[in-house]
Amino acid sequence: MIMKTLPLAVGLLLSAGAAQAELSANIGVTSDYVWRGVTQSDNGPAVQGGVDWSHASGFYLGTWASNVKFGDDTGHELDLYGGYGGSVGEFGYDVGLLYYTYPSSWDANFLELGVSASYLMFSAGLNYTLASEVDDGAFTEGDLYYYAGLGFELPQDFSLGFTVGHYDFDYSGADDYTHYQVDLGKSAGDFGDFTLSLSQAEDEAGNPNGDDVIAFVSWSKSF
Repeated sequence: MIMKTLPLAVGLLLSAGAAQAELSANIGVTSDYVWRGVTQSDNGPAVQGGVDWSHASGFYLGTWASNVKFGDDTGHELDLYGGYGGSVGEFGYDVGLLYYTYPSSWDANFLELGVSASYLMFSAGLNYTLASEVDDGAFTEGDLYYYAGLGFELPQDFSLGFTVGHYDFDYSGADDYTHYQVDLGKSAGDFGDFTLSLSQAEDEAGNPNGDDVIAFVSWSKSF
């Protein structure tokens, strides 16, 4: 159902002109896979990586994978995505589809529409769940996640970022929450990028949602 549209999109974009396209890859490790303020690896480490195809027109496709640990048989996540992005002066924009799959637990898959924009140090976006294999609970059709961020370049190839996001679940039994994250990054050139992050999620009453502040370190490199 959800996946039927993806092979068609791949074929159309790849036929747009291979000479104007670029292929890249990325790898990374993290002490804790934190997604939208919540650990996806039970506060344990994760190995991650992906491949991206981009076209000069602004269209792109990609895939990304990571190990996960949810307390059941789900062992890894495989994401497929595609969309269109570009910029007008200092203003950047992106519209895309993101399909989150869990091959060992197919009934957890869901599809999002993502829209984001940036201007200078500011960024913002929203993600809407278009379809889901989840019957009830969080990550069902109709969920809405929105966020805003600030990013700064610092001396000596350091960077500093702040993000606040909110998850508004469509299912009445799922608890909405807000999360905050601070990222201190350091570019090491050919040795990749290192990031120290602090993340906190809170329910609507301002109480910690699950973990207290999560501190984790990450390394990534693109090719």
